[in-house]
Amino acid sequence: TDGKHLYVFFGKSGVFCLDLEGKVVWTSSVGEKTRGWGSSNSPVLYKNLLIINASVESGRLLALDKSTGKEVWTVGQIRGSWNTPILAQVPGGGVELVVSLPQQVRGLDPATGKQLWTCQGIPDRGYVCPSVVADGGVVYAIGGRQNTALAIKLGGRGDVTSSHLLWKANRGSNVSSPVIADGRLHWFHERRGTAYCLNAKTGEIVYESRLAPRPGLVYSSILHADGKLYCISQHNGTYVVATGPEFKLLAHNTFADDDNRTNACPVAHNGQLLLRTDGYLYCLGKK
Repeated sequence: TDGKHLYVFFGKSGVFCLDLEGKVVWTSSVGEKTRGWGSSNSPVLYKNLLIINASVESGRLLALDKSTGKEVWTVGQIRGSWNTPILAQVPGGGVELVVSLPQQVRGLDPATGKQLWTCQGIPDRGYVCPSVVADGGVVYAIGGRQNTALAIKLGGRGDVTSSHLLWKANRGSNVSSPVIADGRLHWFHERRGTAYCLNAKTGEIVYESRLAPRPGLVYSSILHADGKLYCISQHNGTYVVATGPEFKLLAHNTFADDDNRTNACPVAHNGQLLLRTDGYLYCLGKK
């Protein structure tokens, strides 16, 4: 939302702009193709543009005019990318749009879609789900089936693999995205029930610890809020972990009367936690 309108992406059903009373202002189709997993990207607002990763629907990354829904630019050959692009600040000025693809990370000009740089990415020929994260002029990408994490310095041009790839580690996650907290990169592995923490500058493993009780599948990404890490498993509740250099489980919470699956990421707002299962939307915190 830009405070005046809400922008949502429903895969082959299209992109919708609504006012804050729920009235549809415009709709736009970005492709008709489908996959068994469906879509898993969020729209990105940049100035007057709404950027959509339509990898599944049409193999494109594109930008729509947020006022009209008309296409402003489009980039092809976007395959196997189930992640939301991010807007990353370049030291010294400027913004780059960064998206993770199988075997490649791309940096683009968000205003025009022009490709600025490419770098060796997650060595998976099929798909990449986790979104990249950025901090201090560096973007971090992870992938799961090949268990890879890497760091790329922003601001390059052309193929920057030999000049801007800062480090690479053999740890990853197949679905959930990482977060940066206090100079450390954190994520939970979706199947192993393992919490990973890496030094963001060096890629050195700070810790890797199994969660207890075992979470089962974890598709939700970590939320960093209130100095803590919140992660929700599909069927075994929410895990709250400290952000320090040592693993410390602070809490494990479940809803005794709700056994619905949870894939959605939690959201922090005004000191409260918004959490959605397949059956309910919750607001947790003090009134």
